[in-house]
Amino acid sequence: MAKPTNQVRIIGGRQRGRKIAFPDQTGLRPTGDRLRETLFNWLQPLIPGARCLDLFAGSGVLGFEAASRGAASVVMVEKAKPVARCLADAIKLLELGQVTLQQADALTWLDRPPQPFDVVFLDPPFADKLLEPICKKLQQGWLSDDARLYIEIDAKDNLPLLPDNWLPLKEKKAGQVRYFLYRIE
Repeated sequence: MAKPTNQVRIIGGRQRGRKIAFPDQTGLRPTGDRLRETLFNWLQPLIPGARCLDLFAGSGVLGFEAASRGAASVVMVEKAKPVARCLADAIKLLELGQVTLQQADALTWLDRPPQPFDVVFLDPPFADKLLEPICKKLQQGWLSDDARLYIEIDAKDNLPLLPDNWLPLKEKKAGQVRYFLYRIE
């Protein structure tokens, strides 16, 4: 397999400026710098010491950004084997011991006994329409009290029906993406 030529840069924290390589993969679109800066400004007081879940890790940039900024633990779930291999390499390269990688389908992975997370990043491939079933499964013990959920969708799409106890905090649009921050009540 050829070495990945795509790269994304961590923009804050201990690993600021470090670059992460990722392979070409259908549906993989890393969250851009400006959008990430906004997101992590929103989450800034919550990330240090938080337990984070990056459910559709892709390039891993959201999880790596959280780890760089002091998250206690980050679990990355990635289905595609070549993408997971790149993530494993990046975890070693960046020496991020608090990051663990699960090479698995997100829906299937959530069928295991739950452990609560403080921050969950949901940026599934837009075409797969996974958001609604994922949100239902997250309600089954995966969210700590007062957890925050970040959701990214195609700007042309609408959010699915979300659980009643998910309180909308922020919403923005950048290019072809709409993104949201929710708090569990």
